Amino acid sequence: MSKKRRNNGRAKHGRGHNKRVRCESSGVLVPKDKAIKRFIVRNIVDASAIRDIQDSSVFDGYALPKIYRKVYYCISAAIHSKVVRVRSVKNRKIREPPPRYRPAQDKK
Repeated sequence: MSKKRRNNGRAKHGRGHNKRVRCESSGVLVPKDKAIKRFIVRNIVDASAIRDIQDSSVFDGYALPKIYRKVYYCISAAIHSKVVRVRSVKNRKIREPPPRYRPAQDKK
C-alpha cells in the first residue's frame, strides 16, 4: 500500500505512545507529536490602549509585559482556520519550513 507521508503524519519514531493535548479550537484530544504547534506572543494590552498607558506611566521607556502561549491544533481545525494549508503531492516532499516573514527593524 502506498504511503502518503514519509513520517505518517507523526513525529513518533521509536516511541509507542505520546501524551495527548487539547486542540485550541475544537477541544479534541490529539497526540502531541501529530498536533500543529504554534507559539503565540501577544501584548497584554491591546494596541489602542498602549499609547494611553505609556503617556500616563511614571517610568520612561517601560516595556509592557507580553503573553507567551503555546497553542496546539488538530489537523482538521488547523486547515479550517487556515493555520496550515493543504499541499500537493509534489510539494509534500519538501521538508524544509517555509521562509519566515520578519519585518525589517530600524537600526540605530
